[in-house]
Amino acid sequence: MNRRDFLMTGAIAGGASLGGVMAAAQNKPGGKTTQTGTGNTKPQRPTGPIRIIMGGYGPPNTGFSLALKRMGDQLKGKFGNAIEVKYVYNIMDLGYKGEDILWLVESGVLTLGYQSSSYMTDRVPELGVADLPFIFATQTQARAAMDGEFGKVLTARIEEKMDYRILGYFENGFRQISNRLRPVRVPADLKGMTIRVLPSKIQARTFELLGAKPMIMDLTEAIARVKAGTIDAQENPFANTVTYGVHKYHRYHTVSNHFYLSRPIFFHRASFEGWPKELQAAMAQAVREAVVWQRDSHVKEEENAAVVIKQAGGEIIELTPQQHGAFVDAVKPLHREVRSMYDPKLLALVGL
Repeated sequence: MNRRDFLMTGAIAGGASLGGVMAAAQNKPGGKTTQTGTGNTKPQRPTGPIRIIMGGYGPPNTGFSLALKRMGDQLKGKFGNAIEVKYVYNIMDLGYKGEDILWLVESGVLTLGYQSSSYMTDRVPELGVADLPFIFATQTQARAAMDGEFGKVLTARIEEKMDYRILGYFENGFRQISNRLRPVRVPADLKGMTIRVLPSKIQARTFELLGAKPMIMDLTEAIARVKAGTIDAQENPFANTVTYGVHKYHRYHTVSNHFYLSRPIFFHRASFEGWPKELQAAMAQAVREAVVWQRDSHVKEEENAAVVIKQAGGEIIELTPQQHGAFVDAVKPLHREVRSMYDPKLLALVGL
């Protein structure tokens, strides 16, 4: 049985068997599944349970994966055998890139997934505002923005331009700089340093202003290059740095809090809108509760990751107010530049 036939027959025994499901789509952005065989009959509406396949790009023990499991358990508790929930916790284990989760959901191979909003900026330019450096001073302020009008506007923009329904935002949190070369305490310490950034022009411009050499690349390539020593630095929350093993290769970790990022929880629009209203409402509630739980988990994961970094011989560099201010001052030209790029009303929602 080939991979495509595996999908079409629905022969899934559990999470470990989902490699066949994932491989059923064409291995390219926007890949679609097609019917096999020579028959000319139209596809039949499924008569069995509603299948919900949740996907991510982290190990099963991360807060993101556990939040998906909580959502699934809540739905199973309410609907029982009327639904079938499967998980692909880490699509990279199946040979996909982290960025592939976007088209896997948009094409319906996965029912829902999450991804840092920076990955969507090429299709939803307004999301670049969420990438701006130092727009949130505290976690409380950032969460309030994402839960308030700012998050509502971003949701509307994503749903206008991508085939998704957005039901909430996981917290990726404040991002820190790690590198293999030297301690970074002021922007001058980044001069000439190659650093991986997410696929965002705003992020690339930020690190240009800080004196580094930004390199946009997917997570899979970034991990490989960190291990090979062919890139000097990366930026991530501590939890991500530890999850992907970067702390084993980078000694220096600067608490810069330069970006605060969220991960939209997005659904294949046709699948979600085809569900009974009761299931739609239950999923929306499950997402809301999972977001609250994941945010609390994120705080603990960051604390635990800092301990792991130190145990591995890493140095965590806490900036003085003056040192942090030097980073803020260095990127002020970007805050001026974006006034001609984005709607003033949108910028006003983040204090610009």
